[in-house]
Amino acid sequence: MKVRRQWIVRSVAVAAFAAALGAPQVVLAQAKVKVAAAYTVPYEQAWVSRLHKALKAAEARGEIEYKSTENVTNADYERVLREYANGGAQLIVGEAFAVETAARKVAKDFPKTAFLMGSSGKPQQPNFSVFDNYIQEPAYLTGMIAAGMSKSHKIGMVGGFPIPEVNRLMNAFMAGAREIDPKTTFTITFINSWFDPPKAKEATLAMIDQGADVLYAERFGVSDAAKERGKLAIGNVIDNQPQYPDTIVATALWAMEPSIDHAIAQVKAGKMQAEDYAPYSLMKNKGSSLAPLGTFEKKVPAELVAKVKAREADILSGKFTVKVDDNTPKPSPK
Repeated sequence: MKVRRQWIVRSVAVAAFAAALGAPQVVLAQAKVKVAAAYTVPYEQAWVSRLHKALKAAEARGEIEYKSTENVTNADYERVLREYANGGAQLIVGEAFAVETAARKVAKDFPKTAFLMGSSGKPQQPNFSVFDNYIQEPAYLTGMIAAGMSKSHKIGMVGGFPIPEVNRLMNAFMAGAREIDPKTTFTITFINSWFDPPKAKEATLAMIDQGADVLYAERFGVSDAAKERGKLAIGNVIDNQPQYPDTIVATALWAMEPSIDHAIAQVKAGKMQAEDYAPYSLMKNKGSSLAPLGTFEKKVPAELVAKVKAREADILSGKFTVKVDDNTPKPSPK
């Protein structure tokens, strides 16, 4: 509570000073939003890195005061959220997938604090908004590229957990691949971890041994195995092609900036309500995109590139809709 009182005293002092100058509205409008974030994995983990990047950008612009904690255990998550809320945070960001009950309980106890949490559930009035990496559109496009680049017609896919946020990307990827090559077969493994590169690499090596020559890297570690064996990989969420110039062909990128910027604006305006932020990750809203082919620009057949670009244009225009399928993806029959 001490931190909250300090922020209140500071705000009162600023308001008094502004009033003396005859321009209270201008000064108060520039007050920074107090934002805190609690992450259960390291900052460099692909999914969380998108949140952290967007918040750091807002901090650099001078819009927010940003505090964050990484590697918070599930058992500790509720305590950390409460500390931030008691400390005066106006907006708390994080991921509640494994701690839904605890996170929503904290939100109920602090109805004047806005929460924006990665979640498989629905918004909870009045202050618990949800989001996820709703990037099935570029995932579909990367599936097209993967099938077009595969010579064995076998694609291996490694995911974290079979939850809707992962499932819909894998299903979209598979649908895109089948558009190009209906004969494509898929091997699928979930490592039941959000951050275990060695385990993901081991699963990938097994798929390569079974004939897969293109690997879908939903988790870190997949691209390492592909590089080691001279195979191709498809990235997810962040562009790691600079680190794997001869391995990663294409990536479905996620940009959290539209979601974060909207949340900050709502808090500033005093209008933050419980919303589903999924639409802010759509390609038309610049929340996701297909990464440039980069080092593979001249390696991907021109005919395939033309098909991908045409499909991308259809998605952006609304002519084509990528199906949202949250069911656990099924591997091809052996």
